[in-house]
Amino acid sequence: MTHPYLALTEADKAEMLRTIGVSSVEELFRDIPGGVRLGRELALEPALSEQELSAHLAGLAARNVDTTRELSFLGAGVYDHYVPAVVDAVLQRGAFLTAYTPYQPEMSQGVLQSIFEYQTAICELTGMDVSNASGYDGETVTADACYIARHATGRATVVVTEATNPQVR
Repeated sequence: MTHPYLALTEADKAEMLRTIGVSSVEELFRDIPGGVRLGRELALEPALSEQELSAHLAGLAARNVDTTRELSFLGAGVYDHYVPAVVDAVLQRGAFLTAYTPYQPEMSQGVLQSIFEYQTAICELTGMDVSNASGYDGETVTADACYIARHATGRATVVVTEATNPQVR
């Protein structure tokens, strides 16, 4: 049986079994008496994405605490939002912890590495050939995106959601 959440191929599985000297998973567990084996697949609910699971657990947790919260409008575009778990893992990498000083390239390697990692991830996620991540601020990057979109499509109108930070709009 293969699991969609495991990155192992059937070839990987066969190589691992061969390495430990067995020909199948069943042979791996042959010494466990049949009477104590489950003998069927686990009856589990369908899998959730990381974001769906996070929302589900937040809903369960909300039953246990007072859900009245104080709202803060500081920062305009700063609000509660979902952040994938991989973000913490990437941000904890030592290469990203160096200071950024544009006049000392050896000191900016962490920022340069994080930009490279971000651009690579965006290209892998979107299938695009290139990704830009080195804009100075949100307003400049947004203007650049509008300019590129106009150039690519020939259209002169840009649609912006109300959720966009007012400074960026």
